[in-house]
Amino acid sequence: MLLSRWRRWRRGRPFWGGLFAVLAGAWICVLPLAPLKIMLQQGIAGIPSVLMGIIMIVLGLTAWLSPRQRALAGVLTTLIATAALVLSNLGGFLIGTLLGILGGGLMFAWQPYAAPRAGGSAAPARPSPAGTSPAPHPDPQGAQP
Repeated sequence: MLLSRWRRWRRGRPFWGGLFAVLAGAWICVLPLAPLKIMLQQGIAGIPSVLMGIIMIVLGLTAWLSPRQRALAGVLTTLIATAALVLSNLGGFLIGTLLGILGGGLMFAWQPYAAPRAGGSAAPARPSPAGTSPAPHPDPQGAQP
């Protein structure tokens, strides 16, 4: 029962994209968080790394908790991961940037499952014989060719 609820929750949102974004944010955020003595010597240079990491974690959680915002979260995650390449220790030594780009792409590309139609069949429409009206277009959005 608990496993089926977990699977239903996971499939209803861009889970893997959010997970990769959270991992990328954590990786980028943790690298500059050295002991306080070293952090004080680093000065203001470590602040962008920490901020970008926190923002990527928040964007990953946003994709999980509000799947409708997945496109914006995916694009922002990809942009921040790319900016981290320049601003944050080569994007967490390239690992954080690659995880962020992968997570952002997965969030942007994720689509919810379409609910089955109540009265319609899944069979494609057959072409109509000459002289009769054409069959409706099978596009669920209603676009016509």
